Amino acid sequence: MADEVETRRTLSEGAARQLANATKTRAQWGGISPRWLVNFLAWTPVEAGIFRLNRVKEKEVPTADVECSPPRDRNPDLPETFVDYDPNPREYFLKAVTTVLDVQTRVSDLYSQPFDQVQEQLRLLIERVKERQEGELINNAEYGLLASAALTQRIKTRKGPPTPDDLDELLTKVWKEPSFFLAHPRAIAAFGRECTRRGVPPPTVSLFGAPFITWRGIPLVPSDKVQIKAGAKGSEKTSILLVRTGEKKQGAVGLFQPGVPGEIAPSLSVRFMGINRKAIASYLISLYCSLAVLTEDAVAVLDDVEIGRYPEYTHAYA
Repeated sequence: MADEVETRRTLSEGAARQLANATKTRAQWGGISPRWLVNFLAWTPVEAGIFRLNRVKEKEVPTADVECSPPRDRNPDLPETFVDYDPNPREYFLKAVTTVLDVQTRVSDLYSQPFDQVQEQLRLLIERVKERQEGELINNAEYGLLASAALTQRIKTRKGPPTPDDLDELLTKVWKEPSFFLAHPRAIAAFGRECTRRGVPPPTVSLFGAPFITWRGIPLVPSDKVQIKAGAKGSEKTSILLVRTGEKKQGAVGLFQPGVPGEIAPSLSVRFMGINRKAIASYLISLYCSLAVLTEDAVAVLDDVEIGRYPEYTHAYA
């Protein structure tokens, strides 16, 4: 030790760091995703948190009741008919994704430089609430896209991995102005492998400032909220959805209510709940949303999509 003191003639870096200011980042959380589904969906504002979906009765108007101009010199009676409505329309109620943030006031008073502790806590929890919102839009058992898909709109893959043929079949289910495919990133990668194996790599398009691969001009939108489940013999399976969105197109629409108390974003509010006798301040974070599929042919699902297979490529595509 004495030799080290004698030989050192300058201040060590370790000691110098005690007086240096470190450049700090905001708190980072790897669970934040782009949440593309929220951007691709059309959103409809509601009043009083209720959305009533009126449909025509399942019994369609016979085509024979609508006629073209009659042959010349004929004056037949015009057809008479009407369109009946479902007497018991479904009503969707906005659901809340909520959490409560607790912050010790001593911490927020003393340790809020250079970043405000309350604001940082709120920012991260709001991100967590928005991540949960996307998951509910897909998986909620009452209103999620997967639960809203009719049985007639669900098909299975032919051989396990998602192929161009499978996505073409999905397009026959939502052929009226489809908007986007929705899939887990690993399912999109599996589809890309199948396209590469066949020598038909899917084109890429730029939307919202980011690249998306497409099939038949329809973008494949990634979301890690589309669940992956264990299959037989250690395989992993998921689903790929095809969605038409927009009220004018009779598609799927997200539901929100503007103007909620404490609103900081559409249908998202943050409210101060007070400080208790232990000097803990509480904040209520609430995000109200739901989703409605206006007609059955607006959503289709490809089930049993295997994502763990890797084909043996030929030399040309290796």
